[in-house]
Amino acid sequence: MTKRVLITGASGFIGKALVTALAKQGHAVRAAARDPARIIAASDVERVAIPDLVGSLDWSPLLANVSHVVHLAGIAHAPGALPDDVYTQINTEAVGTLAQQAKGKVERLVLMSSVRAQVGISAEHTITEADAPEPTDVYGRSKLEAERLLAASGVGYTVLRPAVVYGKGVKGNIAALATIAKTPMPLPFGGLDNERSLLALENLVSAVAHVLEAPQAEGETYLVADAKPISVADMVSAMREGLGKPPHLVKVPQGAVKRMMKSFGREADWERVSGRFVIDASKLMATGWQPSIETHAGIVRMMRAENGAGA
Repeated sequence: MTKRVLITGASGFIGKALVTALAKQGHAVRAAARDPARIIAASDVERVAIPDLVGSLDWSPLLANVSHVVHLAGIAHAPGALPDDVYTQINTEAVGTLAQQAKGKVERLVLMSSVRAQVGISAEHTITEADAPEPTDVYGRSKLEAERLLAASGVGYTVLRPAVVYGKGVKGNIAALATIAKTPMPLPFGGLDNERSLLALENLVSAVAHVLEAPQAEGETYLVADAKPISVADMVSAMREGLGKPPHLVKVPQGAVKRMMKSFGREADWERVSGRFVIDASKLMATGWQPSIETHAGIVRMMRAENGAGA
């Protein structure tokens, strides 16, 4: 059934892919960004400016005549880079205002939260929605409080808590690891068998499209990840495979790996990839969603796309 969908944050990494996908599915898309000129989309996509997400907000012009909302806009995880109140204003309070103003106007508001609303950078156990949320930083807390405001608003909603997303144009930890993978030297990641759940951009987009349709997703919160986790060693091997290079991974003590990452100025990234972080996304899968991209193959394809080698 055709929907009229407002997508906020439409010029971002996830937003660009989602706008394209929903428009191709035949939905009428209103794409909102701070700079609408940066929105890459088909000519029939409506491009609009999003209001400043600080202070008093009037979402009514964006909400007019839309049936569904996917809220992507917000401040990304940037440890130590921003004051706490910026996260609160943009990631929490703006969501609460949007939810209140959307009540009675839209059928469903899909909030792009984060697995960081639930846990820190690693977990010894497999993460499920049954775990009590225990965010460990201001970013995670801002996302969790946004979820709570949304649930209390009375609007129809679904919350998605994605794992780290990868795909062409990715930034952050995945991009940092990809930069290291491009070096010609052997890398000391061969012994890193700790598993991490990741999420292909295509899989996330399909999850959003699914919960917009699924009646059982009403009022639910879902973790989203690829079907199986991947070890850090296999992750780097996949990156080098995508570059057309052999893995060239050697096994060394983890302390040596940490020192190497520090030499690249990536010690913080090491802390974020060295632990176990496995997500069980079976709750969402039970509603009929299935991730089509397997992580190793998805990373290979990402690297080929980044380097102009095609999919």
